[in-house]
Amino acid sequence: MMDAFISSIISVLFYGIAYGMVLYVISVGLSITMGMMGVANLAHGVFAMSGGYILVTALAKFHIPFPLALALAFSLVAIASVFLDRLLYKHIYGSPELEQVLFSIALIFIATAVARIVFGTLQQPVHLPDYLKDQFTFLGRDFPAYRVFIIIFSSVLIGVLWFGVENTKWGAMVRATVDHREMAQSIGINTKLLFSVTFAVGSGLAGLGGALGAEIIAIQPTYPLEQLVFFLIVVSVGGLGSLKGPFIAALLIGILDTACKYWLPEFGAFFIYIVTIGILLWRPMGLLGKRA
Repeated sequence: MMDAFISSIISVLFYGIAYGMVLYVISVGLSITMGMMGVANLAHGVFAMSGGYILVTALAKFHIPFPLALALAFSLVAIASVFLDRLLYKHIYGSPELEQVLFSIALIFIATAVARIVFGTLQQPVHLPDYLKDQFTFLGRDFPAYRVFIIIFSSVLIGVLWFGVENTKWGAMVRATVDHREMAQSIGINTKLLFSVTFAVGSGLAGLGGALGAEIIAIQPTYPLEQLVFFLIVVSVGGLGSLKGPFIAALLIGILDTACKYWLPEFGAFFIYIVTIGILLWRPMGLLGKRA
């Protein structure tokens, strides 16, 4: 009995961490862009969905190697976001929150309709390479190689991201703009260019996260709306403009959601919402929020 209980705990932690890593990679860009640019971009999930569609198409139709397909998901989504920023998003910078929300919701419906026309309504299968279909044995236990890859790859990616924000000139400008945009402008920081670059990186990370977690979070036209609440929970609980706060929130949500599905499936996401409400009542700006 005890062995079975310990085994279930290990499984919940393992699958929960993998899921949390995907949530973080997708959501961290939203935290930074909302904290720095002040734009309520509820269409962030569209970028994640796009990355997932790029991956499954690259693998199934063009037989592109998996690592290259991940790189394509990041690059193409980041490039597309630059055009969207110049064509559409620049018109809502500084607009009231209601206009931003309506604008981004409209983008979600448009993207959903386009995805339904191009790819159909069914979930897209992910054709993983054989080396990610195997089992990884550790301390006498077998773990799916794909989840192990997600945890390791995401950990390296997060380390690079944190290092870039904490130890590079670009990161210093991002932190300065998040903390005080007007002061950053007064000392000569080109916030317009910084917005574009940061928006592209954040959107690209969302595309990469959508591709990385394509087998965990189903790639289908309803993706942006169905997953929106989880992305917003990660950002709100973690705190706008923070890197480490959303990471804690993403792991918490990933593990809690997995535990509920494993032990209390009839309650669904009930406990996630309860925990979210409790944390936000305790810390309205999130765990490590930087801006009101």
